[in-house]
Formats: sequence, C-alpha cells, structure tokens
Amino acid sequence: MPIIEVENLSREFQVMESAGRFRRRRKAVHAVRGIDFTVEPGEAVGYIGANGAGKSTTIKMLTGVLVPSSGRVTVCGFNPVPQRKALARKIGVVFGQRSQLWWDLPLQDSYPILGAMHRMSEADWRPRFRELADQMDLGEFLSTPVRQLSLGQRMRGEVAAALLHRPELVILDEPTIGLDMISKEKLRQFLDAERRENGTTLLLTTHDMSDIQRLCQRVLVVDDGVIAYDGPLTGLAEVAGAVRTMVVDLATPVHSAALLSLPDGAVHQSIEADGIRHSVSFDPRRLSAATVLAAISSAAEVADLSLHEPDIEHLVRQLYGSARR
Repeated sequence: MPIIEVENLSREFQVMESAGRFRRRRKAVHAVRGIDFTVEPGEAVGYIGANGAGKSTTIKMLTGVLVPSSGRVTVCGFNPVPQRKALARKIGVVFGQRSQLWWDLPLQDSYPILGAMHRMSEADWRPRFRELADQMDLGEFLSTPVRQLSLGQRMRGEVAAALLHRPELVILDEPTIGLDMISKEKLRQFLDAERRENGTTLLLTTHDMSDIQRLCQRVLVVDDGVIAYDGPLTGLAEVAGAVRTMVVDLATPVHSAALLSLPDGAVHQSIEADGIRHSVSFDPRRLSAATVLAAISSAAEVADLSLHEPDIEHLVRQLYGSARR
C-alpha cells in the first residue's frame, strides 16, 4: 500500500483585493490545483518548485495542518485531518520555519519530552537519542539552550527530534539550510542510511539541488499548483528539452567552425586555445553523442573530449518555462 496517496487534491484560499475606491472584494486563489501522486514505502522523493508553486500548501495538507478544498489524501493509511494525532506517531516533520524543540531549554532536555509525547519508554528513546546525537555530532552543544544555537546546529537538532520515534515517513523542508559542506554531507549520508537500513520513506523539499541529487531517486516538480514533472532525475533533461555540450580537443588547430561539418541539430558554440578546443551543443533527443563525434572525427583528428550535462537547477528552470507556455 502506498505510504502517500494523493488524488485530485486542491486547495484554494480567499483573499481580499481592491475593487475601486473604498471597496474590496473576495478573490479565490488556487494554491494547489488537482494534483495526483503516490509515494511507495522506502522511496526518497524530492518535491521541488519555485517559491509560491504550492509546495508548502501540499505538505500542510499531507500533515493535517490544512484541510483540502477538494480531493483525497491518505498518509500512512490515515486521513490527515481527522486522524492527525494517530498520524503524528507515524511521521516525522522538519519545517525550516517552525521548531519542535523547547526554545529556552538545553537541547538535550527536549528529547525526553518528545519521547513521552510519542509514548516511548526510556529504554526505547534513550538509545535512539544516543545514536542520533552521535551520528549528527550533537554532543558539543547538547547543554546549550536552543535559542543560543546557530541555525545549522538547530537544524541538526530538529532532524534528530523528527527521527527520534523511528517514523515510517519523514518530511523534510530545507533540512541542510545553514549547514557547512561537511555537515551537509554527513546529514545526507545519515538520511540515506536511515532509508536503506530502516525502510524510512523520505519526502524532501529544498532549494539545494545537491540534496535532491544525493538523496532522491525520483523528483516531483510543482509549478503554479500543478505537477509539471513526476519521474526519475535522469528524465528531467529529456522532458525539459535540455541540450548537452561536447567539448573536443583536436590534434591540430581548426580555426573555422564550418570546417567541422556538423550534422543538422548540432550548434558550434566556441573556439578556444587557438583552434584546438571546440564546444558543440546538441539536443540528445535528435542526435546521439556518437553521431556528433563521428561528424567531427571525419573532419579532424580528435585528441580528447568531454560531455557536459546541464545542471539540475537549469533543468528545473527550463521545465518551469515550458509548463507556463
């Protein structure tokens, strides 16, 4: 059974707008527009989109914070709003703008309270807490009040709090915000190990595309309240119509792009190193790298080459653009 099941889910808000001098009227704003998706147990799914695309609204409906305007949603077999208390024992949530830690208490004092809230015995929560503290290097600031922690330290504490009760589903909103590169990688390794070893399902929203590439096999791209893409990361390039770039170093200089006799669909981008290095872009849906290389090799001897894929940020930007046209 899917751990998340969303069918024709929508949410609209009523806002007030100007209707002339001294007059205002209500206007319906659609934050989410009839989205459908499922997430299977043990999956790691990236849920990404621009600010205002509908990510946070979706997450709030999944966790029972918001009531859908229409459609159906089940999470861990529960209807999130009427069964919110039961659902809370099955999920862990990290919101970048909200804390589940006690602001004025030392960090370590929050975990016994959280263990009691989840009805865990000390024999259950304490070994788990020690494991999490060790894995995320919390020891050096466990006695520091939460309000005195840096953003990166607090986020590590928040992730530990979300995982304390071994939830089936963990929803993470910007989990690596404020972390340095080493801390980011350690947290990614921990989350990946948690998923592989315990079967924990991860739903990740972030603007750091390195988190998506490192943790997720599948990505959902939401734009203007609709799902613009649902599939593997590798499929983003094809859907977005992105081009690849081939950089070739020739054995002898060629100073004119016309001499390379490129096939239709390949575009010569630049000449560098006094005619030695040439950059050629092409659409992988129309041409293979082998075809482009064969054309270049027929005109000049290739000494070295490299292929450059578009980065994920570029692909997502292109996907947004195509979804709005």
